[in-house]
Amino acid sequence: MSVLAEFAMFPTDKGESVSQYVSRIIKMIDESGLDYKLTPMGTIVEAETTGEILNIVDKAYKLLEPDCNRIYSNIKLDIRKGSKSRLEGKVKSVENKIGSVKK
Repeated sequence: MSVLAEFAMFPTDKGESVSQYVSRIIKMIDESGLDYKLTPMGTIVEAETTGEILNIVDKAYKLLEPDCNRIYSNIKLDIRKGSKSRLEGKVKSVENKIGSVKK
């Protein structure tokens, strides 16, 4: 099974630039060993189970909770049985049809 999660999480009470808080989350995801892709509007993570994804989201919240009074999060899941490596595969599928795309 493949679970793709696209999520964004950041404090809303820390001003305009929150990259120092987002960086905590990205470091944790990187250290988790899961495949991920950072984008300007969120992060896409691939895991084998929804539990792994929800664990990442919970850990992300716990990284911000001690010094943030209000935290925003947006989460989308794409769950597919019998597939793996969809983080790259979905893009390659489109490229096979139209050629290279900007990444």
